[in-house]
Amino acid sequence: MQALRDRLNASWPWLLGLYTFASLVETIFYSQLLAFTPLYLPRLGVAESDIPYYVGLITALANALGIPLLPFWGALADRYSRKPIIIRSFVVLLLAGLLALLARNIWVFVVARAITSFALGNSGLMMTTLTERLPRHRLGLGFSIMNSAAPIGAFLGPLIGGPIVDAYGFPTLLVFNTSLVLLVVLGLAFGYRDAFKGRNTGPLARMALESFRILWDSRRLRWLFPALFFVFGGWMLSFTYVPLAVAELYSGPEPGRAIGLVLGASGVATLILSPLLGALADRFGQWRVLFLGGLATLVLWPVPAYMPEIVSFGVVWAILNGVVSAIFALSFSVLAGSTTDSVRGRVMSFAYLPANIGFTMGAALGTQITQTSVFNVFPASAGMTAIGLLLLWVASRQPVPADAPPT
Repeated sequence: MQALRDRLNASWPWLLGLYTFASLVETIFYSQLLAFTPLYLPRLGVAESDIPYYVGLITALANALGIPLLPFWGALADRYSRKPIIIRSFVVLLLAGLLALLARNIWVFVVARAITSFALGNSGLMMTTLTERLPRHRLGLGFSIMNSAAPIGAFLGPLIGGPIVDAYGFPTLLVFNTSLVLLVVLGLAFGYRDAFKGRNTGPLARMALESFRILWDSRRLRWLFPALFFVFGGWMLSFTYVPLAVAELYSGPEPGRAIGLVLGASGVATLILSPLLGALADRFGQWRVLFLGGLATLVLWPVPAYMPEIVSFGVVWAILNGVVSAIFALSFSVLAGSTTDSVRGRVMSFAYLPANIGFTMGAALGTQITQTSVFNVFPASAGMTAIGLLLLWVASRQPVPADAPPT
């Protein structure tokens, strides 16, 4: 038994698989909350006309509150150990799911969703560990596999959850979610050994503040983070309101299933495109493939707003979400290659910050631009993507640290 554990601890495919599964469960949890909250809000006393407002409010709070703590998670990991900080995030999701299950009014539910923001910061630490374990020539592929779990979970969650919600209700789905999260907590706790030991011994607050200085002192990171914020902020803006767009186009008796199928169809494209773009990036260059994917999304973003019925909307959204999910996964390889070994843990703890801020700002913006039509989010996403690509080009022209891995 001990020999088997030793082999697993030395196996980078095993660690990649464990982290990918954890990321998949995390995204299933989030995607089901996002997809089916609009259907559940009337049972918590929210009027139909107020649902778009509360969807934006809840989504913004579910990302905003935890953002100020991001540098502390990276600092704690650098000072002590990464593994407990990674496990911490899934314990937070477990508590949030239990509170949402017990909620009997809108405000308890809002608090439960807001708690999930304190789970931020785990993916960057997992990617930092993978950077140390994966062979250099498998770095792009490994990052693409792990980070494809997020968009794949985003389609599996609604696809699995839709029939459950229609047949048994949203609380039953929450029981399923919390059980999966508990399995992840146990898997991460006992499934691998983290050889990393904290090296920094300075005051924790100073280490956290130094994380911002690290980002600012690097000219490439100074441009790269805002670029990714606009690219993925546009994605999060539209993603937040896709369930409401589906509800407008669908008039049948099973709205949960319809939402699940539309979001689920996008996962098929993601399953193909994300590893494919990762392999192409290893061969032709990560920046080059990232730019080409970004240009493709820029062209595609306005198209869903002009789809007249649910089938054509679902097809276009599947293609669009597949492409943007693939470049989302690829962006982490570019980010990891833009910093050095000594500070990569703290930098990568901010890896999801552009998407988190995008969720917050996109949802807040959506409360205003959806007042006339929910489909306004799609051309708005194109505008944000255009700004992001311009900043991304500027970032690519900035110097790279001498000991950063090649991209």
